[in-house]
Amino acid sequence: MFGSVLIANRGEIALRVARTCRELGIRSIAVYSAADEDSAVVRFADEAVRIGPAAAKASYLYIPAVIEAALKTGAEAVHPGYGFLSEEPDFAEVCASNGLTLIGPPADVIRKLGDKVEARTLMAGTGMPLLPGSLEPVAAADEARRIADGIGYPVILKPAAGGGGKGMQVVSEPGEFAWKYGETTRTALALFGDARVYLERYLNPARHVEIQVLCDTHGNGVHLGERDCSVQRRHQKLVEETPAPGLDPELLAEMGRVAVRSALAAGYVGAGTFEFLVGPDGAFSFMEVNSRIQVEHPVTEMVTGLDLVREQIRIAAGLPLGFSQQDVARRGCAVECRINAEDPDRDFVPAPGTLTEFVPAGGPFVRVDTHGYPGYRVPGAYDSLLAKLVVWGPDRPQALARMRRALGEFRISGPGISTTAGFLEELLDHPAFRSATHSTSLVDEIRAASRVA
Repeated sequence: MFGSVLIANRGEIALRVARTCRELGIRSIAVYSAADEDSAVVRFADEAVRIGPAAAKASYLYIPAVIEAALKTGAEAVHPGYGFLSEEPDFAEVCASNGLTLIGPPADVIRKLGDKVEARTLMAGTGMPLLPGSLEPVAAADEARRIADGIGYPVILKPAAGGGGKGMQVVSEPGEFAWKYGETTRTALALFGDARVYLERYLNPARHVEIQVLCDTHGNGVHLGERDCSVQRRHQKLVEETPAPGLDPELLAEMGRVAVRSALAAGYVGAGTFEFLVGPDGAFSFMEVNSRIQVEHPVTEMVTGLDLVREQIRIAAGLPLGFSQQDVARRGCAVECRINAEDPDRDFVPAPGTLTEFVPAGGPFVRVDTHGYPGYRVPGAYDSLLAKLVVWGPDRPQALARMRRALGEFRISGPGISTTAGFLEELLDHPAFRSATHSTSLVDEIRAASRVA
């Protein structure tokens, strides 16, 4: 086991990783930017190193500064969390060349799965079902239109190097390609430094379901079940739950088997997530692989009793999985709501500020992963996630009742601060969500109804 781990991230995930390190007796080393000097992980970690100014490109995304901090503090391994450098193959290579173990998959695996076009081609070779679309980058708007004419509308344009639902554009008719193709390529270049895009059939209505896998360096792989992530705004998740309500258990089991098979075929190591769309006919299709820990991993932890960060660290240290697929047992239902510093009434624009009141929910079977506290300045330079509220119940109705109570109990206020908590309460009461007949378009439907009202 490692003696020290540098956490190359910030916010709630950095604090969450540091806590598991503390439980394992591992020295935790935080890094922070000028905007995060007063962050919770800086206070909690065994050591903290300032790596640059507020701008992420000059701090959390600046590989030389992160590596220098790791070497200066004697770190043996680096945990990248999610976002920032977590799926950057160049970072994995630089870690390896400096004798640092990245707690994640090898660089070549990150590279081939991080490229969404290459990942689709790779998955097609393993027998994974795909939505109709391109297996190569689309070089021009006219080419994209010809492909769409062949597979039918609507289609969705996606950055090949994308992630987090960013930069995607739905195209409903041929005439939209002229500007939407250009907008997607420009956004992709600005966000990811790579203008390549591909397209696939846009499935709507659909459910967004992902499978959590763990693979070690000894050829063993398991899945820990599914998470339903269908409640989204701008293709980014707001609510996650497990089990996926209203879906056939045998379908979900098959998705798990396919995900493990494909992960092992790709040489995957560590914790990863295979994302799928499930159509109204019950058929599932591959979307992408996330080669890192997911924001929503706590719902899986709540029903399995496993600490996924602990498993990541053990795998990176070369230890085999301590259990088989038959040993994985899930109990009850878990739901996560992401509380973001955003204003739902203004199209979810970020709403940073200083927290004058911050009282997390509590009570039986309630978990809050957060870096917030009274007096904390929520910076506007980074992702708006402020807290993850997670509850467990023996079944879905009881879990939703607990979540509804916990959301109402959370108290967050301060100058400039607005959060998604109130909107989430409204969403949980929506008949489609309650009956598990919702799809990825639910948030848009709620907002459209409120505008009409």
